[in-house]
Amino acid sequence: MKFSQWLTGLAALLVPLRELSADEMTLALPGDYEVVQRFSAEKGSIAIAGEMGGGGERDVAVEARWRGEREGEWHPLEVHWNGGRFTTKMEAPAGGWYRVDVRAMREGQVVAERSVEHVGVGEVFVVAGQSNSANYGEEKQTTQTGRVTALDGRGWQLANDPQPGAAGSRGSFMPPLGDALEERFHVPIGFVACGVGGTSVREWLPQGVVFPNPPTVESRVVRLAGGTWESKGQLYAKLLASMKAVGPHGFRAVLWHQGESDANQQDTSRTLPGKLYREYLEKIIRESRREVGWDAPWFVAQASYHTPADEGSPDLRAAQASLWQDGVALEGPDTDALKSAYREKNGQGVHFTGAGLREHAARWVEKLAPWLEEQLKTRAVR
Repeated sequence: MKFSQWLTGLAALLVPLRELSADEMTLALPGDYEVVQRFSAEKGSIAIAGEMGGGGERDVAVEARWRGEREGEWHPLEVHWNGGRFTTKMEAPAGGWYRVDVRAMREGQVVAERSVEHVGVGEVFVVAGQSNSANYGEEKQTTQTGRVTALDGRGWQLANDPQPGAAGSRGSFMPPLGDALEERFHVPIGFVACGVGGTSVREWLPQGVVFPNPPTVESRVVRLAGGTWESKGQLYAKLLASMKAVGPHGFRAVLWHQGESDANQQDTSRTLPGKLYREYLEKIIRESRREVGWDAPWFVAQASYHTPADEGSPDLRAAQASLWQDGVALEGPDTDALKSAYREKNGQGVHFTGAGLREHAARWVEKLAPWLEEQLKTRAVR
């Protein structure tokens, strides 16, 4: 799906809060604190969607501008109308926060105007996996730059923990990661988080994929006749919804941190062999790329740590690394290297302390930043 087709599809989703009077305008997009993925080092496209009372498609022109440290001019926009609803887009330079002003014109006169105070053009990441990709850290984190935000499927907000869209109610690595990337690249950073604690890669498979042995938690899988199991596909649907929420090419990469619930389980019948882990995660990556319609980059971390007595699974780590080595995914951080000094419960837990969350973020920066610098040297495909 192209960006223009995604914009057009938004028109059907706009639900007015009330009946609009003639020449009254509402805006559904952009959202306050929204970050849009830039398509080159210099620019991005801000989606604009709204509604005019009394129709408007025949005699109303729509213009928009961005305002920040540098102030853009008013731009007449090519608009798609569906009754009184309209969708369009405006290019803007990388950066922000910008104030975006949108106005309706009739015969050279302004008949309606609306503004959104905080809109950024920068970098967006989808974050998926299990608890250490979600909100299970010992200490809640907050953005120090004020230019890191998160999407919950309905709207954007500053990315102060807990992260919307992800399970858990405590801390995550996303605020310090976003701050570090913002300080390095000087653009706002957005996250779309969908991690769920305690999940096996088997639970993230598309609906109907069959596997031989169950994960520890069985609520998202089904036992079949003959003793095999299959995924219900709920988490895969959640992942796809997160990837599609920001539109085609609307994020830079997926950050995958998962594996603890597949490695070294107390009930060994629920441990997943590395060969199958590799097969299932590759299937998720390839199928999700097919469904979103573009070759979205994935970073896969090495994650299999449980306690000081079980610091990781060589079998699972090799499976995760094989995805980088074969070019299916990119190399994420080795968080098994973060031992008990960074773990909760006085070093006996699997989740991170506040210092551990910040170090987790720093390890992601080590992998993401050099790659992103290379990406910014070449204009991306829109």
